[in-house]
Amino acid sequence: MPTEKTAYKELRKSKLRHFKNISTKTELKTLVKDFEKLVLAKKATEAQASLKHVVSKIDRAVSKGVLKNNTASRKIARLMKKLSSLSKT
Repeated sequence: MPTEKTAYKELRKSKLRHFKNISTKTELKTLVKDFEKLVLAKKATEAQASLKHVVSKIDRAVSKGVLKNNTASRKIARLMKKLSSLSKT
């Protein structure tokens, strides 16, 4: 356990950041799952709107430091690939 007052405060701040990061990641996971359901149902216009929302949330997570830049780029590229495969069929 911390021995100084500032260390206690830093511990509280890190716990708060931890829970915010977890909630952001779970929100991203649910948005991606919803997008994939739309792709499987072959609803192109709704999937495209959903993808726009997911990409903005991923970019926001990168700016907040929740996700790393390359991880976000990889996720976005894979989602775009799924959407483009939908439009080809």
